[in-house]
Amino acid sequence: MRHSGPVDEAGLVATGERTAPGLPDEEYWFARHEIAYRWVASRLASAPVIVDAGAGEGYGAAMLAGTRPVIALEYDAVACAHMARTYGQVDVVQANLASLPLRTGSADAIACLQVVEHLWDLGGFLRECRRALRSRGVLVVTTPQRLTFSPGLPRGHKPLNPFHVEEFDGEQLHDLLSDAGFDLVEMRGVHHGPRITAWETEHGSIVEAQVRASLSDTWPPGLRETVRSITVEDFVVDEEPSSAESSHIAAAQDLLAIARWTS
Repeated sequence: MRHSGPVDEAGLVATGERTAPGLPDEEYWFARHEIAYRWVASRLASAPVIVDAGAGEGYGAAMLAGTRPVIALEYDAVACAHMARTYGQVDVVQANLASLPLRTGSADAIACLQVVEHLWDLGGFLRECRRALRSRGVLVVTTPQRLTFSPGLPRGHKPLNPFHVEEFDGEQLHDLLSDAGFDLVEMRGVHHGPRITAWETEHGSIVEAQVRASLSDTWPPGLRETVRSITVEDFVVDEEPSSAESSHIAAAQDLLAIARWTS
């Protein structure tokens, strides 16, 4: 993601810590986020209320809303003000995710998309989610797959991305959720679709190409045009769960975990 300061259509500066709609050079990242939000919205269609933990710019919380309430939790005051102005269907609460402003057993569903890699006390946050969810409530987490996002980065090492505290593989994320008290954990992945896969066959990793281009502000011929043309249709979410240790999960761009507790 970009580390400079482009401005989205509504005037919120994109710091590199989050993406937003209306940024042509970030269409890859936006679509990669959007496919997960769409999947969560359909998966949790029957949930009376959804909490979006770490809502950022707010576009994802708005996608989740539809006709039901969505509570958007966000630490950054500027982002909260932007959300409140831009997405009237979302209830915005400024909050530190280390201590969720939710009563014990009060939440039907919590979505936390592309956030856990930013948290210093991830175990504490997941235990807070477990506390806030009712029995059989659902927590959905997505995060960049370390093995594809930062190839060669060992477990527990500081990522190159300055906004990431740690990046995870499927087994790590599964175990973190289990350790937090979730006894039903289902693992899926977000994958590149055929068009991006074909591009990478010819040119190499599109993630690495974008990082190099953003840091140097020099875009190779055709890369910017490709990035700007990417849509949600260029990504695929697994239809069926896989083992956290499987090669299929290891090849995902983003991990997608669905966690519940029953005891």
